[in-house]
Amino acid sequence: MNKILLIASLCFTTTVSAVDKPNVVFIFVDDLGWKDLGCYGNEFVETPTIDGLARSGTRFTDFYAAGAVCSPTRCAVQSGQNQARIGITAHIPGHWRPFERVRTPQTTMALPLDVVTIAESMQKAGYSTGYIGKWHLGKGTQFAPDKQGYEFAMEIGGPQRPGSFRVVNKSDVKPRDDQFRTEFEAELCRKFIRSNKKNPFFLMLSPFHVHIPLSSRSELVAKYKAKAEQLGIHLPNPIYAAMIEEVDVLVGEVLQELDAQGLTENTMVVFTSDNGGLYRRYDFREQADDDVATQRPLRGEKGTLYEGGIRVPLIIKYPGVVPAGRESSQLSISYDFYPTFVALAGGQLPVNQTIDGIDLMPLLTDTVKNIQRRCLFWHFPHYHHDRPASAIRDGSWKMIKYLDNTGDVELYNLSEDISESNNLIETRPSRKADMLVKIQDWQRDTTARMPIPNPSYDPARAGQWWSRGSGKPVNSDARKRFPATELEPK
Repeated sequence: MNKILLIASLCFTTTVSAVDKPNVVFIFVDDLGWKDLGCYGNEFVETPTIDGLARSGTRFTDFYAAGAVCSPTRCAVQSGQNQARIGITAHIPGHWRPFERVRTPQTTMALPLDVVTIAESMQKAGYSTGYIGKWHLGKGTQFAPDKQGYEFAMEIGGPQRPGSFRVVNKSDVKPRDDQFRTEFEAELCRKFIRSNKKNPFFLMLSPFHVHIPLSSRSELVAKYKAKAEQLGIHLPNPIYAAMIEEVDVLVGEVLQELDAQGLTENTMVVFTSDNGGLYRRYDFREQADDDVATQRPLRGEKGTLYEGGIRVPLIIKYPGVVPAGRESSQLSISYDFYPTFVALAGGQLPVNQTIDGIDLMPLLTDTVKNIQRRCLFWHFPHYHHDRPASAIRDGSWKMIKYLDNTGDVELYNLSEDISESNNLIETRPSRKADMLVKIQDWQRDTTARMPIPNPSYDPARAGQWWSRGSGKPVNSDARKRFPATELEPK
């Protein structure tokens, strides 16, 4: 198999070098869940453009975000590594619950500048590079995307409403007073594409949508409120549904610009999310007027290592190369983008940097039907929507090992139980032993930071959330609303 993959990769690289190098537009949405799009079975939200993208390309059913929250997955995309190697295991700057059973490790506060990013590798392959949107890999201009290989770098902070967002690293670039964030992001994409239409380019678009606070155009919200009332349904939240449609419009504007510039046939478009969808906020600040969305049949949500927290959409379109209308069950994860894009560009991976991802080009070009790979691992040693944990997927089997000194371990067969409702840990002793060893070996190999016993453990105060940024309590007792991670929202 390895020899076949090598030959396939060499053949594709030769093809790339003989013709114009393809462009890459990588759309990386925030907090979009596996069940949030029409092409993934959502019958409420209207996403005609993204659904069309899926019909024109390949839709993945078993693609995973590398992290259960944003910064870890963003780290994995930029580095090609599991984020445990770098230590960005929580959203930056993180938060903590100081009276829990264990003390969780401090997350690395920025993507180190000595990491060779995906943008830097694409630059070396002869590409112009652009970044537009949310970065969340270090505070301050010293860690902005223009310091990490992106020539056209517009780091945007703030939500959707006009006047509530700005370009963090460019004080001279400003939106119009009446401009919504997604409109501004579309404008910047058009500018980048027009400026680089004669050169191969790599553009990463990372909108803040559909992250809270929930905010959308009033006419769209009214549309989905009326639709929800007519259908008699509670979820998804009408504001959230409107935000997803705004993402669909944004994607459409980018695709229209590619078409206007005659670039559609020579551009790979990739659409995915940084983690699973949100059901309700962990600290209960009023940034959503109601629960947000359900990930059923998946269990859990953003901030958990259940499927609802890490399984996300992935759609890839490249006319004439990636088969249209195909569904793939290939096991894949966020750090696979790095070697895949570099292979597409005919470039070279960094020599002195571990790359955990695999090149998906043999699969995408239909050279092979499935790429055999080792296990996937997650490490989320923090309290969020669930307890600190590591997880492994090995074929159809998945294990979650909690890191809070309780000894709790869960084992599921996803081919029979995608909802993770039947814990088989007591009935599969050999499988349990094998996967525990694999998790422990992987933790050791990556020098994953682990929680430690907490001398300040206080069961009466264990539910308190504190902000690392302010050093103050956020909520008096999270457990009142989160007694356990629910299988399905009530």
